[in-house]
Amino acid sequence: MSEEPELTPVEEKVYKMIGNSEVMCKQIPQKLSGAIPALVQKGLVEVFKQRTSPYTDKKAKYIRRK
Repeated sequence: MSEEPELTPVEEKVYKMIGNSEVMCKQIPQKLSGAIPALVQKGLVEVFKQRTSPYTDKKAKYIRRK
């Protein structure tokens, strides 16, 4: 059994906000976005780039649970 790392209240709020879907990093409020690197470091979430639309070359950063 692997133990889940302890989360601060802010990290827990962001983790719940992500849920089981992919969320654009811009959609997370600025005051909560500081918890994202800590969640990545703990191995709970991953950040990746994805095209925003199949018709454009523009890419945005998304975050999802591992």
